[in-house]
Amino acid sequence: MTAPPPAAADAPAAATSTAAAPPSTAFIEYRAVSKAFAGQPVLRDLSLSISRGEILFIVGTSGVGKSVAIKLLIGLYRIDAGEIWFDGQRVDQLPERALAPLRKRIGMVFQSATLFDSMTLAENVALPLRKHRRLAWSAALDDARRRLAQVHMTEHADRYPAELSDGMRKRAAIARTLALDPEVVLFDEPTTGLDPVSARRIDRLIRELASRLGVTAVVVSHDPPSIFGTADRIALLYQGAIRALATPDALRASPDPIVQQFITGQSTGPMETPGF
Repeated sequence: MTAPPPAAADAPAAATSTAAAPPSTAFIEYRAVSKAFAGQPVLRDLSLSISRGEILFIVGTSGVGKSVAIKLLIGLYRIDAGEIWFDGQRVDQLPERALAPLRKRIGMVFQSATLFDSMTLAENVALPLRKHRRLAWSAALDDARRRLAQVHMTEHADRYPAELSDGMRKRAAIARTLALDPEVVLFDEPTTGLDPVSARRIDRLIRELASRLGVTAVVVSHDPPSIFGTADRIALLYQGAIRALATPDALRASPDPIVQQFITGQSTGPMETPGF
C-alpha cells in the first residue's frame, strides 16, 4: 500500500489574521471588548453576538456602559482591548476615513432628536440625502417625505420641530436615520422623556422597521414596557460584561438574583449600582 505523499514543504501558508472571521450567523459581534475612561473601567471583556434582522435590547442600570457599547460599534469611541466585527469585517481598527461607509450602513438615533429648529421636518430628513447622495434639493425633499411616511409623519413634513411633541421629533429623527437605508439602527434610550403613549408608539415603530424593512435594531433602554414588549432578545449588562442574554420570557424566569433585582426594580439586593 502506497503511503500518501507528505505535504509540500514549500506550500504557501494559509492567510493569517488577528482573529478568525465571525460565524456566519453573527451579523455583529463583540469579542472580549474592554473600555475605560480616565482609568475607570466601564466595559470588561464584553462578548456579544447579534443576528441579522433581530431586535436586541441592551439593558442595565444607569452608568453601566450601555450607550458606550453601541457607540464603540461605529467608532464614536475606540476600544482599549478586544475586537468588534460587523458583517464579516473587523471594524474596531478602521481609520477615521474608513468609518464613513460603515456609518451609512449603521445609523444611530441619539437620545436627543438633534433636529435643526430652523428647518422643517422634511428639510431635516433631506440633509443626509443631499450630503451623501448628492441629490438635488427637490429630489431630496421628495425622498424625505417618503421616509417620513415610514414613521407615520407625512402630515407633519412641513412643520418645524418646535411645533411638535417630543415623540414626534423622535420619529422624525428616526426618519432622518432611515434616509440612507441603513441595515442596522442603534437606538440610544429612544423612549426616555416620552409619555407612555408616545413611548409605545416608538416601540411599535421599532418593531415595524424590523418586520417591514428588515432593519437590525440594537436598543439601549431601561424602560421595562419597551424592553419586554419589543425585544427579541435582551442582554443585561452588569459590571462591564453580559450577565444574562435571553428572550423576554426566559429572562423573567431567570433564577439569577441580579437579573431578578433588575426586573423587579428593588432598591435592596445583590446588585451594585455605579455611583452609589
